[in-house]
Amino acid sequence: MNQPIAESELILNPDGSIYHLKLHPENIANDIILVGDPGRVSMISEYFDKVEFRQANREIHTHTGYIGSKRLTVLSTGMGTDNLDIVINELDAISNIDLTTRTPKTSHKSLNLYRLGTSGALQPEIPVDSFVASSHGIGIDGLMWFYEQVNEVIDKEMTEAFLTKTQWPSELPQAYAVAGSETLLSTVGRDFLKGITATAPGFFGPQGRVLRMPLAYPDLNHRISHFEHKGQKITNFEMETSALYGLSKALGHQAMTVCAIIANRERKEYSKDYKISVRKLVETLLDKLVSAQ
Repeated sequence: MNQPIAESELILNPDGSIYHLKLHPENIANDIILVGDPGRVSMISEYFDKVEFRQANREIHTHTGYIGSKRLTVLSTGMGTDNLDIVINELDAISNIDLTTRTPKTSHKSLNLYRLGTSGALQPEIPVDSFVASSHGIGIDGLMWFYEQVNEVIDKEMTEAFLTKTQWPSELPQAYAVAGSETLLSTVGRDFLKGITATAPGFFGPQGRVLRMPLAYPDLNHRISHFEHKGQKITNFEMETSALYGLSKALGHQAMTVCAIIANRERKEYSKDYKISVRKLVETLLDKLVSAQ
């Protein structure tokens, strides 16, 4: 029999909900839209015919409801792979751990996780205000190396190619590549542009932006944008996908990221009004999720 998970490791609130998300198992749908911005949760749930549950704790806001007979959850994660580490582990915990006995359930529940985000393009041909679905996430954040399953979930060939072709600096976290869900990418993500997404552990220096501090590796963006593997290039930069793909695959969930391209880093262009693009992406994704049921 499984030993109960210690209180210090699986932290619950006084009402029995999971610590950071403040959720019980019945509060989430099987299909979950993940966004960074808490304000985007209510914008998306405005499209619901009925909202049955609302919760907010720190930057994590959750709305669950229906469009027709389709039950959906939209949940904000905040920014960065550190936040994704919390969110994905706690979503899995409320789905696959009995919170009363603190032991893993005998049957596994697989969630469908759709990250809807914004991103900057690294290839000049990708238009601002277009939508890109991530075939892979290449993490330069280091998160997945803390987990034993890293060697089971990464794309070893792409990882080695990236490290070699970019001459990746040994002083930086070791990069890793993880594929998204083939099922979700071939169905819900079918009509989007696709490419490899680089996930950085920050917005400024890790993505090659300079304000008042010079970069240790000023040519790193050039190395990243010129990487190519089996005809695939790194199309965009953001801050969550590698963790989403790595953790989801390790825990047995399906995950897909699709981002509105609000800037082109190569052409130094920025969207005239990125909120219009984000809303259009929301409507497109919701239509796909409802029609797929």
